[in-house]
Amino acid sequence: MTVSTKLFDLTGQVAIVTGASKGIGRCMAMALAEHGSKVVVSSRKLDQCERVVEEINTACGEQRAIAVACNIGYKDQLQALVDETRARLGAIDTLVANAGINPFYGSMSDIPDAAFDKIMASNVRSNHWLCQMVIADMVEKGRGSIMITSSTGAFAGSETIGTYNISKIADIGLIRNLALEWGPKGIRANAICPGLVRTDFAKALWDNPEAAARVSDQTPLRRFGEAEDFKGIAVYLASDASAFVTGQAITLCGGTNMYR
Repeated sequence: MTVSTKLFDLTGQVAIVTGASKGIGRCMAMALAEHGSKVVVSSRKLDQCERVVEEINTACGEQRAIAVACNIGYKDQLQALVDETRARLGAIDTLVANAGINPFYGSMSDIPDAAFDKIMASNVRSNHWLCQMVIADMVEKGRGSIMITSSTGAFAGSETIGTYNISKIADIGLIRNLALEWGPKGIRANAICPGLVRTDFAKALWDNPEAAARVSDQTPLRRFGEAEDFKGIAVYLASDASAFVTGQAITLCGGTNMYR
C-alpha cells in the first residue's frame, strides 16, 4: 500500500520566512521548500540570505527560494518585502514571522527605555505590521497560515530576559487575536514556542557547561533542542495537516513545559 503525503504537500504555495538566514528560520525555510513551497528567505543581511537560498535550491534541484533583505524594525522595509514577494513569486499563502531580537540581559529595573522599546517594537509591533500586510492575499484565497516564533519564556518570568519574555507572551496574544478575527476567512494563526535551542541567538543561555548540564538533566528528552527539530512543525502548520489548528501556542521544548 502506498501512503499519500498529500496532507503535507505545499506545491504551488508561497511562503515568507523572516530571520531565515540561520538557525531555526533557516531550517523552517528549507523544510517548506522541500515540501514544494516557493520560499522567500529574509533577514537583515542579503549575503547571508543568498547563501541559504543557494543551499535550498541545490537541495531541491530547482529555483525554489529567493532572497530579500529586510530589517523588521522598519515598516517600509516590511512592505517592500511583501511587495517583492508578490511581484516575483505571487500571492502569499504562508507567513513565518521568526525574526526577533534581545539586545539586553539583566534586571528589568536596569533596562534602558530605548532597549525596552526596541524589543517590543521588533518582536511585537513588526509582527503585527507584517501580518496585516499579507492577510489580503490570504483572504482572497480563502485560506492561509501565519506562524509567529514566540518562546517558552512567554510562560515564566526571568531575572535576565524579562522584557524579551514579555514580548513573547504578547506575540501569543497577537496570534490569538489574529485567529479570532481572521478565522472566518479561513486564515489560521499559531505561535511556535521553542524551549532552549542550540542556536547562535540563544548562545548566552546554553554556552556554559555547568548550566547546560543542569538544563539537560531537567529536560525529559535529556538534550537541547536543535534547529532541525523545527522543520516538521513549519510544514505541519503550513499544510492541510493542521487544517483545524488555530490560535495555539505550540511548545517544542523536549518536555520542559508539559505542565503549563
